[in-house]
Order: sequence, then C-alpha cells, then structure tokens
Amino acid sequence: MDTAITLHPRGTAEADPLAPLRAEALALLDLPFNDLLFRAHTVHRAGFDPNRVQRSTLLSIKTGGCPEDCGYCPQAARYHTGVENQALMPLDEVRAAASAAKAAGATRFCMGAAWRGPKARDLEPVLAMVREVKSLGLEACCTLGMLREGQAEQLRDAGLDYYNHNLDTAPEHYGAIVTTREYQDRLDTLERVRTAGVKVCCGGIVGMGETRAERAGLLAQLASLDPQPESVPINELVRVEGTPLADAAPLAWTEFVRTIAVARILMPKSMVRLSAGRTAMNEAQQALCFFAGANSIFYGEKLLTTGNPEVARDDALFAALGLASA
Repeated sequence: MDTAITLHPRGTAEADPLAPLRAEALALLDLPFNDLLFRAHTVHRAGFDPNRVQRSTLLSIKTGGCPEDCGYCPQAARYHTGVENQALMPLDEVRAAASAAKAAGATRFCMGAAWRGPKARDLEPVLAMVREVKSLGLEACCTLGMLREGQAEQLRDAGLDYYNHNLDTAPEHYGAIVTTREYQDRLDTLERVRTAGVKVCCGGIVGMGETRAERAGLLAQLASLDPQPESVPINELVRVEGTPLADAAPLAWTEFVRTIAVARILMPKSMVRLSAGRTAMNEAQQALCFFAGANSIFYGEKLLTTGNPEVARDDALFAALGLASA
C-alpha cells in the first residue's frame, strides 16, 4: 500500500508524490458535466453490469460516547447532538437485525461501533457477531475505528469479509476536520487490514468545506492505495446540529455527481457506494449517480445515527430505473 506521503502534524503535505494523480483527478472534475458522465459511464459499463446495484445495510452496534473530535460526527462525546450513549448491542438483537436486512434484499451487513479503536474486551463480542452474520449467508463488514496489531487477523478468522475505515478527506484538509488522530493513523489501519487479507472498504465525505482541488486530493489518495479498495463509499455531509460542521454550506448536487464519476474512472474495479446524504437527494440525482458509476448503496432506515431512504422508496426507485440487486 502506498503510504509514502509525508505529513505535518495537522495533516498537510510537505511533499506530494501523488501530484500527477491529483492533477488527473482535478482535470476530470473540471470536465464539462456531460463529457465527464459519458466517460465515467463508459468505464463503468466496461467493468460492471450497469443495471445491477449491490445493497448493504449498516447497523450501529455501539452508539455514542466516542472520544474523537471528527467535526462531522454526532457520536463524538464532546458535542451536544442529542445522540444517547448506548452500550454494545446484545448478540440476539444483532442477529435479528441481520436477518431482517437479508429478508429486505441486503447482501452485506455492516456493523459500526463508536470507538477510537476496540480494546480486547470490546472485540470478543464483535467476533461473535461476525460469526452470526456469516452463518446467515451474508457478507460481514465492520467499522470499529483504528485497529491494533493482531486485531485484523482476529476479525479475519471470525469470517469478516470487509473492514471499513474511511480517509474522510484529503490530507491537506484533514486537520480542519479531525485533530485527535493523524492521517497516517488511518493509513496504518488500512495496512493492517490488507496484511490480514481482509477486503478494504474505504472512502470519504464531501461537502465539509473543502475545495474542488481538495476533493481531487481525496480521490487521488483513495486511488493510490495499492491494491485499490474493493468498496469506496462516497458520503455527502449530513449536517447535524451541535457538530462543528452543522452550518457548512451545502454542496452543489453536480459536485457530488462529479465526485462519483471521477471515483469510477480512477477506481474502475471498485464498488462505488452511494452512502450518507441520500435522504436529501431526489431520485434524479441518484439516477445520475448510478449512471456515473455508483453500483452500491446503503439500504435501510438508518446510517448509524442519521436517516437513510426507506426500503419502499428505494424499491420504487430501482423499479423505475430498471435496476436489479447485485
């Protein structure tokens, strides 16, 4: 995995070995909208069935009380967002949620816990959850924060298919969003996941006050990972009262679609997931995202603590567009 970028303490780049890839990403983002979508769809059609979309469901198995200061996150203990701290869910409740997700058409079940990183005593019950999800015939994914040495191997041995750990934003913008961990910490966790042989789910969030050039920086960093992530969730900021980014200016819908398109071009074999922010997107914008190369969604009522389009609405959209589940 390429982790050669040199970072200052607050995440800004001293030297940029990714400059050519950044320039390519920015040039793509700057293309006329129709030209970009045509190019992205051509790449997408060459690698995937353009009318199939994979559905995943995300469950918060431990909510609130996180010690990190991620400016977008309502689960940070230091922010007053109305999110109540909840202990780790019992195993039977997780199994019931996974069974319901499978019945609704999900093929992957993702479990998220609001930790900086799991301690040994935290990880043991999660391993049991992974085994339960796998016993149902679902793919299992976890997002638990930073992993220590050996933890990725424990998750692998329990049957974990994917580990999600997002980069959030470009290295040069990171210090404006998070100060309680370094960008390199995220890259180190991704390296541990890869070394253990677990598939990587890694993307970011747009609409956090970054420039288009910084969005290009995020896409370049993701595309530079070797191998590239199997799954790339692209999230639009969900502005939550009480977080530092509650008053962030909304991102133009065209910029979000452009981001999806460039992700598809730069990562032609990855599943590009239309993730957080879909509640605020109308059907036409989502359709353009699918055309531009998104071929995975989070499916269900909630994304951790924020809303997600209801199952019936997604079923209706799939029917209208002639999409089938992958």
